Order: sequence, then structure tokens, then C-alpha cells
Amino acid sequence: MPRPSVTALTLLLMTAAPAAAKPLHYLLDPSQSEVGFSVDVGQSPLKGRMPVASADLILDFDKAAASRIRVTLSPGGAQMGLPFATGAMKSPEVLDTARFPAISFESIRVRPTDSGAEVEGRITIRDVTRPITLQARLFRPEGSAEGTREALTVKLSGAVNRSEFGATGFADMVGDRVELNISARILLQN
Repeated sequence: MPRPSVTALTLLLMTAAPAAAKPLHYLLDPSQSEVGFSVDVGQSPLKGRMPVASADLILDFDKAAASRIRVTLSPGGAQMGLPFATGAMKSPEVLDTARFPAISFESIRVRPTDSGAEVEGRITIRDVTRPITLQARLFRPEGSAEGTREALTVKLSGAVNRSEFGATGFADMVGDRVELNISARILLQN
């Protein structure tokens, strides 16, 4: 009986199992990205936004655990609905943006869920690092073809307690829990 050639075996192996997709590298479009947040100030929440300074994302659509996310925020550029609230938020009693000009996040685990992914990581505010879990969903541009991955929007939600980071100022007027609503436009790098 003739033995199959190396070329025939290679062809058989290549067609028997699909090639593993590799992780994709994305960079942030800062002009289309921001961190929205809200805090309780009595009967209604006070909303604000903070610019995303940079983000580096490695996304693996076939193996979520291989994904990695690093983000840096600029609290000095944050704005709230009321000018005096913006000043209070940046003051030494809360974010102390003069001493701590950046907030950073780094993922440690990404797990797929029915509606997207759960991103566990570490957030650093005022040089204090704590764990955080964010719920993530990816969206492709409206009208784009199924499977398009060149430009995506990532929506994340979660919360932090500001007291855990020493941002305790104005506790008699502002709640401890800060709700996060993040929208990031990411672009595939070649």
C-alpha cells in the first residue's frame, strides 16, 4: 500500500481543523471615547464625564481569556453638570488631580457571557489599587457586515466606591458609589 506524501498529510491537517485566529490589537479613538459616571446627590444623580487618555487592547474573539486591556483616564479633564461640582471633584478632598493626574485600569481576566464579556481587573485611583469587575459589550458600526472587526465600539458598565480610594470629600452631600458607563471607539491596528 502506498504511503501518503508529506504534502498530502499537510493538506489533510490544514483542512481537518480550522486555523486558530490570533488576538487582534486595537487602539483607542479618543475623540469618540469617554467614561461617563454618576453619583447620588440626594433625589437625583449628578452625571459627569472623563476623557480617556489612552487605551491598548488585545482582543481574542475565539479565546476571551487571551484578551488584555489597559486604559488610562485623565481626571483633570473631567466635567460634571455643575461647575462647582467639577471643582469639588478635582479638589484634594476627592480626586486630587494636581497630585494624581491619571486613573488607570488593567484587566486580569476576561470571560465571555451570554450578552458580551465580564472583565475583571485592577483600577488605580489616587495611587490606591482595588479590584473591579466591568460588564462589556461590543458593537460594530451600523450597516457593517457580520464579522466586521476594523472599527468597534465597546460599552462597559460597573461601579466603584470612592471611599475605598480615599476620595471621601463632601460625603455629607455626595454618595459613595460611583456608577460607570464607558463608551470607547477602538480601531484595529495592522
